[in-house]
Amino acid sequence: MDRQRVSSSNLESIGYDSDDEILEIKFHNGGIYQYSNVPYEKYESLMSASSKGSYFSRFIKDRYRCKKIR
Repeated sequence: MDRQRVSSSNLESIGYDSDDEILEIKFHNGGIYQYSNVPYEKYESLMSASSKGSYFSRFIKDRYRCKKIR
């Protein structure tokens, strides 16, 4: 999945697969995680948030099933 680099102290890049509603996040520590069944609107909100790390922590982390892929 293609990811877009973002300005964040915690998140390095973010990608989204709209067909399968999978949000993929690469963290600065090298970990890559995929979050399932994330609506496109959540992805849009994350990408437009002034603090992507805070948005991620409040609205995505622990709210969607996740799988570590690396």
